Amino acid sequence: MWAGAATIRICKVFWKRESGRFPAVVRSLSRVVAKLDGYIHIKAMNKRSEPSIFEVLSTKMVTPNMRRVTIGGQGLATFPHGQDGGYVKLMLPGQSTANKPLVRTYTIRRQSADALDIDFALHGDEGSGGPAVSWAQEANPGEEIRVGGPGPAKPLSPDADWYFVLGDMTALPAIAVNLATLPDDAIGDVLIEVQTQDDKQDLQRPEGVALHWLINPEPGLKPELFEQAARAIPWRQGRVYAWSATEFEVMRRMRSYLRGERGLGADQLYISSYWKQGLVEDQHRVVKRADAEQSRA
Repeated sequence: MWAGAATIRICKVFWKRESGRFPAVVRSLSRVVAKLDGYIHIKAMNKRSEPSIFEVLSTKMVTPNMRRVTIGGQGLATFPHGQDGGYVKLMLPGQSTANKPLVRTYTIRRQSADALDIDFALHGDEGSGGPAVSWAQEANPGEEIRVGGPGPAKPLSPDADWYFVLGDMTALPAIAVNLATLPDDAIGDVLIEVQTQDDKQDLQRPEGVALHWLINPEPGLKPELFEQAARAIPWRQGRVYAWSATEFEVMRRMRSYLRGERGLGADQLYISSYWKQGLVEDQHRVVKRADAEQSRA
């Protein structure tokens, strides 16, 4: 994050402590900083470097349906610091389409001095969630993988009185990073869909942020369950910032609710589909782009 954003966050914490509210000038500066951050990220992405070679350091099961692969090695030497919540492009070994490497996009759950943690949600029959999940389940320490990026994180706006965060297991890594960066006095609600009770994670967050879990053994099916759970959460008073990343059909329902019914504009809402039931990433990208264009028409 650009240093200016941190400065605004410090100002807001000070003003809250001293007066219990944010002065208009701080709100205005926050909006300017957010726009500048986005511009800087776009410029950086336009200068994206060539993929680097990383090495698998370890693998482990975080929960029954979440597997973590930790990578490091020489590729980390040129990898920028502070990329928690950003994303990388994994070029899966031994897999290609039309003589091009098969690429899948994943969130950086955690970056340390010598490693990146990448978490994989195990969807599908017996956890067979496509080529990336297959690679994660079969990867062994010492194996290499080419990695592109990083791409920018999608953080929560500091310009909010409360937060409304929605996602499934594919978004859980990004949600975990975002919640951990909130100030101690932040308040809000978080709804996360997982496959089993044992897939719940102990997420670092402020005491005022309530965590709601929705159990759905068949992710991507019955999108109405997620919508019903989201609508059941009481709407708080004050300026909200909503963040939603889910399966495509769930996303459309949440967009209708948050943008259509609640009237949230781009300055109060980040919404995206991370995947679509029955489609691979490339196919989902085409559908996602067409849907975005239609929604803007």
